[in-house]
Amino acid sequence: MEKIEVIRSDRKTISVEIRRDLRIIVRAPLKMKDKAVKEFVKDKYKWIESHLEKMRARIEAKRLEDPVEPFTDTELEELTARARKIIPPIVDEQAKKIGVTYGKVTVRKQVSRWGSCSQKGNLNFNCLLMLCPDEVLNYVIIHELCHRIYMDHSVLFRKTVKKYCPDCEEQKVWLRTNGRELIRRLRSSKGAD
Repeated sequence: MEKIEVIRSDRKTISVEIRRDLRIIVRAPLKMKDKAVKEFVKDKYKWIESHLEKMRARIEAKRLEDPVEPFTDTELEELTARARKIIPPIVDEQAKKIGVTYGKVTVRKQVSRWGSCSQKGNLNFNCLLMLCPDEVLNYVIIHELCHRIYMDHSVLFRKTVKKYCPDCEEQKVWLRTNGRELIRRLRSSKGAD
């Protein structure tokens, strides 16, 4: 869940609101103990999550109405060339840490995935990862390499990803928040796969 901002004032009741910028504001009385505020947030957890999701959907719907600037063929070729140099050494390093083997590493201009792992251990990565922070790139690589142990998204798989990428939840949020726009730009490009 996003960070919660607590604002204390001379009031008698406690309330929570979700702002359009996805900030979660809890308004609490001055004398209310921190423990009571935490309990309130815990009790309202499902409500907060549900309203955050609705607000995200509204923001995304609005964003989808806005036109996007497609990537040029040159931009896509440059991203792909960079990814082909940068990704394989990271895959190799992370595979050694995790203790897995893999087949071919391919970079594509994918409009639906950030990465994939085949039954044979061949790995595909999206060239748009070159526009993501290094932590996001590492997360996607670790995620796909962990499929060499579990070819599903089970609890054991998720635990394994978290073991090698403790901040994986933050990286997933980054992809959900920022990655969609990159994918939209790619979809509107001629050179997409």
